[in-house]
Amino acid sequence: MDVSPAAMVGAVVAAKQANTTQEVQVAVMKKAMDMQGAGTLSLLQSVTGNLPLATSGSVGTQLNLLA
Repeated sequence: MDVSPAAMVGAVVAAKQANTTQEVQVAVMKKAMDMQGAGTLSLLQSVTGNLPLATSGSVGTQLNLLA
């Protein structure tokens, strides 16, 4: 079975291109996940603030709750 050098080179180039494409896709996915995580963290930090407990009454004097 004879394999032509051109076919071998073509197969190697195709494999390298597929590998490069996959690496780029993973990098874009990681960047998107990092951005989503940063946005979520920012949203959570804006919701949870320094909320004082109620000073009178039967509700909110022991535990802060957000609905």
